[in-house]
Amino acid sequence: MVVKVRVIDLPQSQTGSSPFNRKAQHDTKRAAILAEAARLYNGMGSRATTLQDVARGLGLTKTSLYYYVRTKEELIFQCYEATLQRQHDLLDRLDAKSLTPLQRAEGFFKAQIGHCLRVLRKESLPAAALLEIASLKADRRERIEQEYIRMFRRLRAYLREAMDAGQVETREPTATTRAIIGALDWVFYWLHQVEEPMRSTVGDRAWDTLLNGIRSPSSDYVPEPIELDSLLERPAQGFDREEQHRQKQEAVYKAGTWFFNMKGFNGASLDEIAELLIVSKGAFYYHIKNKEDLLYACYERSLKITQRIHQQVMRKNGSGLQKVDETARRVFFAQNSEVGPLIRYNTITALPLPRRREILKATEMNNSEFDEFLAEGIRDGSIRDIDPFLARSLMTGAINAAMDIGLWRRVDDLDQVATDYFDIFLNGLLPASKR
Repeated sequence: MVVKVRVIDLPQSQTGSSPFNRKAQHDTKRAAILAEAARLYNGMGSRATTLQDVARGLGLTKTSLYYYVRTKEELIFQCYEATLQRQHDLLDRLDAKSLTPLQRAEGFFKAQIGHCLRVLRKESLPAAALLEIASLKADRRERIEQEYIRMFRRLRAYLREAMDAGQVETREPTATTRAIIGALDWVFYWLHQVEEPMRSTVGDRAWDTLLNGIRSPSSDYVPEPIELDSLLERPAQGFDREEQHRQKQEAVYKAGTWFFNMKGFNGASLDEIAELLIVSKGAFYYHIKNKEDLLYACYERSLKITQRIHQQVMRKNGSGLQKVDETARRVFFAQNSEVGPLIRYNTITALPLPRRREILKATEMNNSEFDEFLAEGIRDGSIRDIDPFLARSLMTGAINAAMDIGLWRRVDDLDQVATDYFDIFLNGLLPASKR
């Protein structure tokens, strides 16, 4: 007697969710761990977050967590790896659709903001912002950087293809791509400040600004020449010991900023900084007590430079749009010339909460001056009727990402590179009548 057995093919989703599917269970638990770690890293930073914090947030013991990850650095690496894999999965889905290159670029941009919105509504798991890549050890940092560069090149290819197809105006693609990604870097940080009724339209409104920028000929907005030498330091004269002391401190802060930007807080070494300055440890520690104090001083120095830039621009005549333009270009010059570097805000979470709040409060005061330039432009008609907070948030994200532009493209004329970089925003702010 032959017994016929009917084989039932369960849908993939049903087999994947089976309580007997160990791989699915493992993947679900790993995703929960990475999401909780991402939430903590985005809010507190890796320095202040322990594996115990991650375990506690999930109701696990530290021993149980060790089954999935052994060290904090390994967990940071896995979080960044997951973030970039999510980006590439998105790009793969966009590539599989019948979309124009410009529509793919739009889909990528809006999806980043859409994900942050869903996280705010607790409809999606958080993804780690790529703030502390520099803190990873060399082999892991290189792997994350390679995936980041691959993502960057894929987005740049969309823009190049859109330019070749005549969908947008021709402009420098590397600077434009870097500016767009930079504008997205801090969405997770400022999106909650947008009033609830307006959040659902943030993606559309933000893309509208950039779309107007890349569709407009660069000749629509012609930047005015500006004098940048006023930002340069002058050597101390004669026996001015107070000024000499200040310039020694300045040298320490500049070197510290460079190391923090390149290696992150954990990777920066005070001994290495002293060695770079060719100064004895005793002389070095006369100017700085510890690494946290140095990082705080680096933020204070950068804020003073940007405050001085805002004050210089405030005294100028010209439209609001011209003041926005000049502010952005002056900060860009300070970031990428001998004036700088300025501190990357990627290290802000390394400061303890009271100091972090102090720096962020001072930064917000700086940004409010930038808001005033935007509002002035709306009043005088040089800027179309847009949300100043949204425009500022996009531009300040791009400004933070503008450091070390020489790593991304050739730099012959620094101010011309700045003009290329901010072109998408300045043309995007123009009223239709001026295009």
